[in-house]
Amino acid sequence: MQKPSPDPTAEEDSHSAVRRIELLSLHLTPLTISPDDYRQIERLECAKAAAAKLNVDTKSLSSYMRGKHREIQDQVMDYFNNRPDLQTPVEILKDDHRELCMRQLTGLVREAGIRPFRYVVEDPAKYFAILEAVGSVDMSLGIKMGVQYSLWGGSVINLGTKKHKVKYFDGIDNLEYPGCFAMTELHHGSNVQGLQTMATFDPITDEFVIDTPNDGAIKWWIGNAAVHGKFATVFAKLMLPTHDKRGVSDMGVHAFIVPIRDMKTHQTLPGIEINDCGHKVGLNGVDNGALRFRSVRIPRDNLLNRFGDVSRDGKYTSGLPSINKRFAATLGELVGGRVGLAYSSGSVLKIAGTIAIRYSLLRQQFGPPKQPEVSILDYQSQQHKLMPMLASTYAFHFATLHLVEKYSEMKKTHDEQLVADVHSLSAGLKAYVTSYTAKSLSICREACGGHGYAAVNRFGSLRNDHDIFQTFEGDNTVLLQQVAGDLLKQYKEKFQGGTLSVTWNYLRESMNSYLSQPNPVTARWESEDHLRDPKFQLDAFRYRTSRLLQSVAVRLRKHSKPLGSFGAWNRCLNHLLTLAESHIESVILAKFIEAVQNCPDASSRAALKLVSDLYALDRIWKDIGTYRNVDYVAPNKAKAIHKLTAYLSFRVRNIAGELVDAFDIPGYVTRAPIAMQSDAYSQYTQHVGFNPL
Repeated sequence: MQKPSPDPTAEEDSHSAVRRIELLSLHLTPLTISPDDYRQIERLECAKAAAAKLNVDTKSLSSYMRGKHREIQDQVMDYFNNRPDLQTPVEILKDDHRELCMRQLTGLVREAGIRPFRYVVEDPAKYFAILEAVGSVDMSLGIKMGVQYSLWGGSVINLGTKKHKVKYFDGIDNLEYPGCFAMTELHHGSNVQGLQTMATFDPITDEFVIDTPNDGAIKWWIGNAAVHGKFATVFAKLMLPTHDKRGVSDMGVHAFIVPIRDMKTHQTLPGIEINDCGHKVGLNGVDNGALRFRSVRIPRDNLLNRFGDVSRDGKYTSGLPSINKRFAATLGELVGGRVGLAYSSGSVLKIAGTIAIRYSLLRQQFGPPKQPEVSILDYQSQQHKLMPMLASTYAFHFATLHLVEKYSEMKKTHDEQLVADVHSLSAGLKAYVTSYTAKSLSICREACGGHGYAAVNRFGSLRNDHDIFQTFEGDNTVLLQQVAGDLLKQYKEKFQGGTLSVTWNYLRESMNSYLSQPNPVTARWESEDHLRDPKFQLDAFRYRTSRLLQSVAVRLRKHSKPLGSFGAWNRCLNHLLTLAESHIESVILAKFIEAVQNCPDASSRAALKLVSDLYALDRIWKDIGTYRNVDYVAPNKAKAIHKLTAYLSFRVRNIAGELVDAFDIPGYVTRAPIAMQSDAYSQYTQHVGFNPL
């Protein structure tokens, strides 16, 4: 008779029961541990902590981050450091700030010999590097420089032709021709095609007549207009006389050079009324004004005629067949402003993060009983506030650097595909980075407690000066809708077999593979190696974007019949904004991963990999509901992501000092006593008037 085979399940249950009894007995009668054993445990814990901290070669990491334009940035910062009379004080009146700002810009150009305008077309990457350094000295100065060279100067050389460059380039370059960019009106900001200012051609005198038809058409928030500007690029509807009942024909919005002040006396010219927009929330070193025109006559040659021209006899010619195409070409040439804002916003985040993290390393509060107080950055709550932000700062650096490189390539090649790509990418990054930075500035202030509220520690001025970054050069909500619209266009192209632009290439694969049902096996994988695999991270980001794109396309189709296209778009608007943000996050992560892989120094690469993983997993965790709703991530995996994100924050905290040091921002640029790496408290007390003991 054969013996019954043993039941493996019963054996396992028996072993488990024995193991549980052993564990319970250990709790009831704990092992006696000798002092030597305690010391051995302490040594193991110290070794584990040391292993968790990377050794970062700050010099190599900084060199990789700052790149080839480091020298000219240092030149800018050194110039202002050596000129105390040109440094912006904590307390300064609006009018004094404006005059100081003009003296700062004049000194930079005429004394330091730095001529930013020469790089606007020749080497945009160098121009943006100068802009970053100038903005770190005083954000008002950065914006004033941008108005003079990117906007006023950029409109002349990008929308004009050779005759305009010959006539105006040197005067713009050396500041003899300070100017404005007069696009925004009281009633119209984002809707540029809705502008009402008119430029009517008079064939008898061969002139354009600029008119403000009503108060809603007053040019508003025009930088450089209130005090210093002598010229303005005025955007107005070009009206041509006709010989029919209409009397005039609207050729769409064009740009015109309009002198607004006398070159010698600086008096306002006849027919022009200029008023001051007054004290603002921030950027009070920039003289924003409002302009009204009453039959102001300018020569026909003052039409910036690259995309459309008017002959002596009043005939209109253009290489572009429609108003919409001419308008798109015009705005496409002005995209550099968005590129500059995205790049500069990342720089503001670097300064704020440096101040908050250095203070958090310095500041000590509470601790274990009878033990020294601990750094507030040792608290998990402080790490949760600041470490993902630090990771995002690094991510934005590489993403906006990529944008600058693409923009520079576009200016050289004028490739149509690249133009479209940069237009959408600049819109998305400008919107995403400036919104994130605006929120982060308040978090940094709060993370520094009461001392973060002192004006000398910079958070108030940084927050107020940066706040408008979310609005000018395109309202962020409007820009994100442009990105969503481009995504939907690419979605349609994909199904019609068209060519996808470079930034959208992943959609070709994602719409096929990512929209299939999630793999139930990989949805449960929770190992650290898997979660830190760049392929998993990027696939997750792109899967989310593809899901959002496919679902919003279905919703728009569904709502279009009863509501019309405008109503359907409005019904799905929040969905569309989420889609655009998701796509931009995918681009940011892809560029970060690429930067990690391309880093030549091993220690820097390891640090960047750690920071990149934190950025990716923190973003996945923040939108974990989306992944759980479609079973892309199982509950156990979601929990593992949360735990690993907290652990990575702890590990990034261990090298946080080195990471902000790699930004290489001198103390005379951060200018916050609480961010000083030595004697921070003594500098702070001396600032308020105490003599050192």
